[in-house]
Amino acid sequence: MISRFVPGALRGVSRTDVWFIVVVTVVYVGVTAFVASRIGHNPDRMMVLAQQVVHGHLDSPTFANSVDSVAVGGRYYVAVGPLQMLPYLVFVPIHALQGAARYLVSLAFGLVAAWLALPLARAFGGQGKATYWVASFIAFGTLLFFVAVFGNFYYLAHAESFLALELFLLEWAGRRRPLLLGLFLAVSFLARPTTVVAAIPFGLALLWRRRSRIRTAVALAAPLAVALALYAAYNIARFGAPLESGYAISHLLEPTLIARRAQGLFALSQVPENIRLALLALPNLRPSFPFIRPDDHGMSMLLVSPGLLVAARAGIREPLQRTLWIATVLVAIPVFLYYGGGYTQYGFRYTLDFTPFLLALVAMGTTRRFGRIEKLLFAASVVSVSFGILWHAHVV
Repeated sequence: MISRFVPGALRGVSRTDVWFIVVVTVVYVGVTAFVASRIGHNPDRMMVLAQQVVHGHLDSPTFANSVDSVAVGGRYYVAVGPLQMLPYLVFVPIHALQGAARYLVSLAFGLVAAWLALPLARAFGGQGKATYWVASFIAFGTLLFFVAVFGNFYYLAHAESFLALELFLLEWAGRRRPLLLGLFLAVSFLARPTTVVAAIPFGLALLWRRRSRIRTAVALAAPLAVALALYAAYNIARFGAPLESGYAISHLLEPTLIARRAQGLFALSQVPENIRLALLALPNLRPSFPFIRPDDHGMSMLLVSPGLLVAARAGIREPLQRTLWIATVLVAIPVFLYYGGGYTQYGFRYTLDFTPFLLALVAMGTTRRFGRIEKLLFAASVVSVSFGILWHAHVV
């Protein structure tokens, strides 16, 4: 099916390619099983919501006073997007799997995204052994690995968006069909609304080289318009207003996030702290092993995934490079304006909203130079994220 969207991406699969897929699968499944053994298999709120949806309800009394719950007229909702709940519907009639659904859903999206790391690396210039280094970095050295294995519906949104953006980038590197580009962006939007602004630079770049610009614009915009309408209808059904996602009025427990949201859901005052958490924050030192403790609110992405620094080698000379950098910056703007970037996590997971664009630049960067420094950065990323998974499995 994927080859229909990205012609040629999976043709001529080598034995090494197969081994890469096998290793990724075994590691992701194994780590997910390890995490599940530590955390347990109780159905989460998205499983409860899916059961309620089957019976015609979007609320449940069990959501009362939970994080990001919203009370409206005596009913309790969860302020998350529709795409986090939809995959759980598959497990409603399968009672035996409802407890494991949280892990199976996240693993499914994360694993496919990890498989696509190899065609993504190739599509944006990876050659020879560098391709496998880049693909391994994407699969094991970015927060994709982290969000895929924990069975957390908040993390699921990132895995869904990451996969959709990978498919978008693969289509961009291929035939650039406007309807498919718009569809992949629409799916990413339904998971992580901040990513929709990537349509601006890519849309302009697409229109610049097309003769039938009106037809192209309509084809690109149509899936996005449908996604916007679906999200608006979902908000109306829960909160009575198309633009009310619930996050501005949801119940919070963590004092720091309560104080920050009081400054505004999106506000310039949030930028300094978000930049600190995403780019500058260091782990806390402790006297006993492992001697460091990551900050639950976030940690520098340059420490979590130092391999992203290779993106700088891509430069800005070519139009594609500039489009990718602009998309990165534009998506980062609402991320850094938002009141929080998650809590009880490793790194600053909201950076996953723009990480796929950086990964395309990383692959391009290896065509200019690929040596010991780049390998060291990729290897350090894998060690870092692996540590983060072990740490998080211990503290949650």
